[in-house]
Amino acid sequence: MWKKLRVVWTIPELRSKILFTIGMLAVYRLGFQIRLPFIDPTRVNNFGSEGGLGQLLATVSTFSGAGLDQITIFGLGIMPYISASIIFQLLGSVIPSLERLQKEGETGRKKINEYTRYATVALCVFQSWFFLRSFVVGQGFVDQSFLAMDANGNPYLPLSWQLVAVATMTCGTVFLMWIGEQIDEYGIGNGISLIIMAGILANMPAAGWNLLQQFKPELGTTNGIGPEKLLLLAAMFVAVVVGVVFITLGQRRIPMQSAKHIRGRRAMGGQKSYLPLKVNQAGVMPIIFASSLLIFPKIVIQQVNSLLTTWPDTSWLKISIGWLLDALGPDKFFYNLCYLLLIYFFCYFWTAITFNPKDMADNLKNFGSFIPGYRPGKRTADYLEKVMIRITYVGAGFLALIAIIPTVISEALGVDYMIAMFYGGTSLLIAVSVAFDLVQKIDSHLVMRNYKGLLEGN
Repeated sequence: MWKKLRVVWTIPELRSKILFTIGMLAVYRLGFQIRLPFIDPTRVNNFGSEGGLGQLLATVSTFSGAGLDQITIFGLGIMPYISASIIFQLLGSVIPSLERLQKEGETGRKKINEYTRYATVALCVFQSWFFLRSFVVGQGFVDQSFLAMDANGNPYLPLSWQLVAVATMTCGTVFLMWIGEQIDEYGIGNGISLIIMAGILANMPAAGWNLLQQFKPELGTTNGIGPEKLLLLAAMFVAVVVGVVFITLGQRRIPMQSAKHIRGRRAMGGQKSYLPLKVNQAGVMPIIFASSLLIFPKIVIQQVNSLLTTWPDTSWLKISIGWLLDALGPDKFFYNLCYLLLIYFFCYFWTAITFNPKDMADNLKNFGSFIPGYRPGKRTADYLEKVMIRITYVGAGFLALIAIIPTVISEALGVDYMIAMFYGGTSLLIAVSVAFDLVQKIDSHLVMRNYKGLLEGN
């Protein structure tokens, strides 16, 4: 392995791509530490350790490369750009003009990317304004020296500072979008995925230190993490890594045969091959979307609850809101049920966007290939769609299992939720999947230059 890594650094082009990628990720982590200018750092740090909404914000921030829990200039992360991309991919199957652009190749892709950037800016303005008004100002994170007094003597944040915050967070997301595109063009790997993975890996050492602080050498201890719990966490870590690699490489190979062609006196074609369909076609995107989407109901409910301070605690509305706030905790059954349903929904949603059985069937027909037992055209498309629905169910089930592992471990063993999340759940899934994709891209460069890949045997 060390010999192969040394070979990687001996290739000038590959070495420059890796160094450029590392440099861009370092810039991202540097900006991740810069808070908005009017934020009270003491209040933010205390909020992060209070649990509840602070824990939920930290979890979502980890999955989206954002800094919601720390209110930084990259507070919105890369999620507005991903959301805009999803919107235009969905509209591409509905609006004929966008569908034509998708089929125009590189020119159409550039035009759609331009529209996606504009939509990203619009989403950033809306989300940053909502986040500022409902969370930053509403929860009292503004430093007192930046507040002004209205005619009734009530403190408020001046409009000028609000506009500065909106512009800063919008520019932060646009800059992250630019970093991701630069990594795609001049670096190696998928830029957006690497940004998300960098956020996860940056938080793992803190979770590991927390794990060591809670470790107790006595067996059967109930006041910390004993050796048996530590061994179980280590086994779960290995199992998740093995499972992620297995599902990432998992394929449903559909037999395929090309038609014979007679050219002169020779018969051409007639070869047998297979069409590989990935079991986990959606990757880790369903988990990222589901976890991000679940944050908004709790924020809205908390804002409604803050408006009902004068209502009696025995009113049905206050009781209902209190139940919802408790049920939307990351370790609650209702939250995890919604989480699993959203994962299944986004798995099928993302697969429907990225996999078009009709186009694949038409391509097979145009190249003179067919699936034995199915006529080219609609019958082939229907068969491919049926197969993809079945294997997507398996892939979604695997993602759902990974998503609830932290909750199960946290409740069953009494381990802190953030520790279980980083060393046996969704964060580990995202990190391993992105790292595996990065290694595959490095392998393609090595194989192209007649070297053995990192994943190949000696």
